[in-house]
Amino acid sequence: MNNLGKIAFFSIVIGLYTGTSFAQVGSTTVELPKAQSDTLVAQDTIKVQENPFNPLMNFLPRKNYAEEDLLLSYMNLGSREDLAFFKPEVFVERSKPKYSAIKTKFNPQIELSAIPVNNEIIGYWEKTNKVGLDFNQIAFVNWSAGGDNSIAGLLKGDFSRKYIKGRMIWDNTLNVRYGVNKQSDRELRKSDDVLELNSTFGYKSSAASDWYYVSKLNFRTQFTDGFNYPNTDNPVSRWLAPAYLFVGVGGEYMDSKTGIKYYISPLTYKATFVNDQTLADQGAFGVDPAIKDEDGNILRHGKRSKAEVGLLVSTEWKKEVFNNIFIDTKLTLYSDYIDQFGNIDVMWDLKLDMKVNNFVRANVGINLIYDDNVKNKVERGGVQVIEGPKIQFKQTLGVGLVYSF
Repeated sequence: MNNLGKIAFFSIVIGLYTGTSFAQVGSTTVELPKAQSDTLVAQDTIKVQENPFNPLMNFLPRKNYAEEDLLLSYMNLGSREDLAFFKPEVFVERSKPKYSAIKTKFNPQIELSAIPVNNEIIGYWEKTNKVGLDFNQIAFVNWSAGGDNSIAGLLKGDFSRKYIKGRMIWDNTLNVRYGVNKQSDRELRKSDDVLELNSTFGYKSSAASDWYYVSKLNFRTQFTDGFNYPNTDNPVSRWLAPAYLFVGVGGEYMDSKTGIKYYISPLTYKATFVNDQTLADQGAFGVDPAIKDEDGNILRHGKRSKAEVGLLVSTEWKKEVFNNIFIDTKLTLYSDYIDQFGNIDVMWDLKLDMKVNNFVRANVGINLIYDDNVKNKVERGGVQVIEGPKIQFKQTLGVGLVYSF
């Protein structure tokens, strides 16, 4: 069949299918539909000429479609400008929605790890800064019921830096608190003293997974000396005495519904530092004490650090439980593999933050610690006595100003 025959054949087929007549001009020219020039208006509001057999199949004007090359090649016409082309298109009116919401169920046969994630996206930082001052004051003048004047203040700061890139996350927080209390003629006393740094590096293998491969670091100490009041001559704690360092690797799971995080580390290194020789000689905070002769002379000073390797499990939850009421709680359990495995060190922190407005907050804090290596010290008859380990408990309540930036 020659080229002229091919053109006639395709003209008949297209004419029967679209209801449009074609006329041959010369040997290669084909007449376009009459309504073709009317289709230059916006196709999302007005439909082009419909095919009588399939309304979604419309005759379109000349365009550089890839399929057109195949058709012209088959007909061996040599020029794409000689023939119009048709293909299916769907036009949705502007006033109609482009999609409808549907309910679907999870298909367990879908491999979630195959979901693509752009790991090449440029990483970005998220940061939060909060500084606050809680203040409490009581004054009496000719008060018949009696009482002592007192004033207390607590300065605190919470700083966070989080880096996110693809499935990788690096979360860092710094918490500082320092509080003092002055009552009548009594000396100025420390009421709170915390310096804590947390750093978490995590990576998850799938974008749909709630599990992270995690490495965590926690460092905790205090700024100034602490005493068993009223004894202010013999400090029971000092700068970096004690200081605790936890470094571990493990897995962290976050429940997407409740927001609770669960962390387990089968390999956690715990270091206890006592940067004061007097306290180290006493064996404070679990370090090896000094070796003395019968007269009390020191033959060998106590060690100023202690290293342990054990199992650590923790859970953490941060959420707005009610309108403008936020809860932040963390429970940590640790047991040493070598030294009496099964004796569990417990640390529980609870903070309840109640927002009055952007600058005024009320807060409640609870801290509970139990460490088998930390012995309790009490003052009896002017003599400091060391007892066995006991539960340490602290509760705070304050109202103050908070500034975020």
